[in-house]
Amino acid sequence: MKIVGIYSFNNAKETINKKYPHLFKEVERVIKRVSAKKTKTKESREKSMPGKILYNPKALNIAFKSEFAKYNWQNQRVRCDYPTQYYSSTYKPAKLNRGAFREMDFIKENLGIEVQFGKYAFMVYNVCAKMTIFNKLGFIDAGIEIVPIKKFADQMSTGVSYFEQFVWDLEHRGISDIDIPVLILGIDH
Repeated sequence: MKIVGIYSFNNAKETINKKYPHLFKEVERVIKRVSAKKTKTKESREKSMPGKILYNPKALNIAFKSEFAKYNWQNQRVRCDYPTQYYSSTYKPAKLNRGAFREMDFIKENLGIEVQFGKYAFMVYNVCAKMTIFNKLGFIDAGIEIVPIKKFADQMSTGVSYFEQFVWDLEHRGISDIDIPVLILGIDH
């Protein structure tokens, strides 16, 4: 695979070039080593493309996990203890904390990485919420979000979001004082 688009959200390019150039080289090597061809295994059941063989997002995630592991990138889980003090005094909630957690795909030296081949809301959540939470918890100070470009996403199930859409929304959203630097990488097969 290859990187064909780079968007620097909140000065991410400068931050990563200054603090993590060695880790960015690892990310480039990982992306290059992932074989998209091996993940073109999903037979579509969608009305718009019945029987067509598509790129399988689950298989892509497994391939990325395997390659990042070779460079000792670790996933990080944080248990969620949901608050109950905000309910009315008459409401008795069910047990809420049954194994709930938040998870970052890969972390190394305070650089967090998320690989996203899912719906649009997950991309926004990763950058605008999850990475901010993991920063506040002291796990990361910058991030990288790896997403498909439109041409690649069009060869997956319908509804998979893509780099161009994500960049447009981030540019029009603007930067908040709680946002951390995140480099958005658009990849193609």
